[in-house]
Amino acid sequence: MTVVLVMAKAPVPGLVKTRLCPPATPVQAAQLAAAALRDTLDAVRDTPGVTPVLALAGHLANAVDGVELTAALAGWSVLPQRGTDLADRLAHAHLDVAETFPDRRVLQIGMDTPQLTPARLAAAIRRLDDADAALGYAHDGGWWALGLRDPRQAVMLRAVPMSTPVTGRSTWSALTGRGLRAVPLPVLRDVDNWSDARAVAAAIPDGRFARQVEAVRRDMVVRA
Repeated sequence: MTVVLVMAKAPVPGLVKTRLCPPATPVQAAQLAAAALRDTLDAVRDTPGVTPVLALAGHLANAVDGVELTAALAGWSVLPQRGTDLADRLAHAHLDVAETFPDRRVLQIGMDTPQLTPARLAAAIRRLDDADAALGYAHDGGWWALGLRDPRQAVMLRAVPMSTPVTGRSTWSALTGRGLRAVPLPVLRDVDNWSDARAVAAAIPDGRFARQVEAVRRDMVVRA
């Protein structure tokens, strides 16, 4: 069985999706983050044969839709994020999963790709059948998914500069530099700014995220 590890921040206004502001308000940005996280949790829940784990920064008690998110996490293992920066938090999350679920493969994703589906996740997991690692590049040069047959290998992330236009390529180099057989996953667009949000919403018009994007768009028209 494979662990699907979701790295997420509690959607607290002013602390998440700040690059959506403007045009979104801090509250609307948090609502968009909450909707993206709910869609992601649903996709993981509906993926057969996986163990769902959330590595959470912050507290849902302070978050937009905190009650609904807490209910959606029934049956999940929830671990606190720990570390000094993003790379360290990612490495720690993989190591915590390795300790909690020994000998399990891990597919790690975030909350910025609400267009993920159970079929897409299952296909990504299958790539680990014939490889040590799988990496899904994002359009902005980062990555949206990292699969590892041995999650302890994620210590290499501590040497990778995060949130740069070459983070994806640097991560690939770090994987192959450790002698791991790495395979690519499809390139996806993650949600960093309003243009991203509209493009991703258009790809998943029936999701919570798309409905929330439309609500923000209507509010922008009213405020104009």
